[in-house]
Amino acid sequence: MLNQHSLEEIAEIHRLLEDIKKEYEEGIKPILIKNSPKMFGNCHTVPKLEKIQINRGLGLAAQNTNVLKKSIEEFVKITGQKPIITNSKKAIAGFKIRENMELGLSLTLRGEKMYTFLTKLIFFTFAQIRDFRGLSLRSFDKAGNYTLGLKEQLIFPEIDYDDVEQIQGFTITIVFSDNSPKYRSKTIDKIINGMILLKFLRFPLNDCGYYEKYSSFFEINRNWDRKKHLRRKRWSQE
Repeated sequence: MLNQHSLEEIAEIHRLLEDIKKEYEEGIKPILIKNSPKMFGNCHTVPKLEKIQINRGLGLAAQNTNVLKKSIEEFVKITGQKPIITNSKKAIAGFKIRENMELGLSLTLRGEKMYTFLTKLIFFTFAQIRDFRGLSLRSFDKAGNYTLGLKEQLIFPEIDYDDVEQIQGFTITIVFSDNSPKYRSKTIDKIINGMILLKFLRFPLNDCGYYEKYSSFFEINRNWDRKKHLRRKRWSQE
């Protein structure tokens, strides 16, 4: 028999599936303001999704018109939006790359298309990944944005297996708005804001327990600085 906590969790997932944007405005945002008045006393400082960027590098294969056209069709099927073709900024003789050479695809989702894609990604796409064990917290960058890589396009329901000639992945970057006050503008604060929002959105982050052994965010930040120092020291020795 399901307990009350399980029923509440199921209800929350149903609300996210029905309208993830509405649930953010009417459910997640008020809860963050109510439960953390010190962090989010001003409603404009509550973390918010700004855009989702999707990129695919094709390399020299982009010179093949059929490969490029196929990739564009896959982007349109998956996101409902046509991508732009990215070109090289300068020539690199060692990689046989000329200036303004077509190398990949890029796409930015905002508004309704962004929320629709995110809902599909969280509740349907990740479940199709073989031996999926969640996503790492270490994929946040210094700006507090989250980047993940997918190895193949077949995990999306819009892609037909028989139509795929070559397995190709892409990177997805979830960009958050940054309206934090100056005293909370450090990298660790930006990452925490992103973690909080992704947790409420039921994002499958897997290694939250990695930080349970630390009693404060100061210790986490100090540990990160120590690791960066050790990496620099090792690189300098090499």
